[in-house]
Amino acid sequence: MCVENTPPPSGRMTRRGVLAGAAALAGTSAVLAQAAPSASAAPAAPGGPSARGGDLVVEGGRLLDPLTGEVTEDAVVVISRGVVRAAGPRSRVGKAAPSGVPVLRAHGKWVLPGLVDAHIHLNTAAEARDAVLKGATSARSGSTNFYQDIAVRELARQAPDQAPRLRAAGVFVTPDLGDTILADPDLAPLARLRNGVRSPEALRRVVEVNLARGADTVKTRVNERAGLPEQDPLVQVYDHEQLSTIVAAARRGGKGVLCHSYSEKGCHDAVTAGIRSLEHGAFVGERTLREMRRRGTYFTPTLTAIAGLADSSDPVLAERGRTYLPVLKRAVLAAHELGVPLAAGTDSSGGAIDPIGREVELMHAAGLSALDAIRTATTGAARLLGFTGTVGRLTRGHAGDVLVVDGDPLADLGVLSRPAHVVRAGFPVPTA
Repeated sequence: MCVENTPPPSGRMTRRGVLAGAAALAGTSAVLAQAAPSASAAPAAPGGPSARGGDLVVEGGRLLDPLTGEVTEDAVVVISRGVVRAAGPRSRVGKAAPSGVPVLRAHGKWVLPGLVDAHIHLNTAAEARDAVLKGATSARSGSTNFYQDIAVRELARQAPDQAPRLRAAGVFVTPDLGDTILADPDLAPLARLRNGVRSPEALRRVVEVNLARGADTVKTRVNERAGLPEQDPLVQVYDHEQLSTIVAAARRGGKGVLCHSYSEKGCHDAVTAGIRSLEHGAFVGERTLREMRRRGTYFTPTLTAIAGLADSSDPVLAERGRTYLPVLKRAVLAAHELGVPLAAGTDSSGGAIDPIGREVELMHAAGLSALDAIRTATTGAARLLGFTGTVGRLTRGHAGDVLVVDGDPLADLGVLSRPAHVVRAGFPVPTA
């Protein structure tokens, strides 16, 4: 049984209503109302630094540039309207600091660009703010059930200290939508399908509705979930042809696809179907990694989520975590050595936000150098999300997103999970 192949309504006709509904679900309506700009305010450029950014000078710390590895002593970072205007040693940049601007003193501390969580599920305003407080000033959604991530993305543009700059994925393209069928009236026809979202028409419908609602990327799966004890993560739910249909539909809208995966065959089918990034991917093999390098496909292993399974009270999940984590670490190191681009992502969900710094630590534990591990949550993840030139460095023209930590991250990556200060678009984020 197929869905009638009719196009969804125009995003221009429905996006405002969907944003309002999603904002209510995400608990952001009141915040948006308080932070709404005046009619004369310039709109924020998509993906760029917020037009509502603040003015701030960060001075006195050691500034790390993840791209070059250069460390600048007694550095000054000048942020104006949320954008870095100057950064470097006090002797060169100090005079560029305007008077009357708030100053964040970082003497004895290290200063880095805000980190990027390339796989996170943000369903509420509280989760979004918690992600920022834990160091993720930019992020990519791994999907939400009712388009809450699209509302969170708008919250980030209107009140940047309340949420990370976000690439939204909308709803999951998966065989069984469950209650997500209620996320949009244009998904309702899929309820008639006896075998779920599997036909080309059904797969295209979910992608098209996502794009009409303003999704920046598309999330799908090739395997069942590792976090549910009744599911087998090595069972494949979509084949190469179905994945190719999803990728083609996304590309027609100018979007890429991130794909939940575990088995080697599933990983290979997803990569050769043309996905943009492989998520989890514990059992990805060398032939697939070589194909990823050739295509420029990213690997987002979500080590934090897999490590978390080992602590589960469920014996099936605990055993799964203990078994999968060393396999995944070996896959991460093999990918890095082959030149596959890596991105850090926690796969946080369900109200519990893991610090993105923990994922960086686990990248290092897998065999990456400390600097290369930091790059997976800065310059590397920025490239994946299309934020190059905006995120991942603190140089002129980049976003004024700053992480201040109490120690040398090149010697102890653990400091990234305990930021002393977080600045989002020039606004220091209060911890209380």
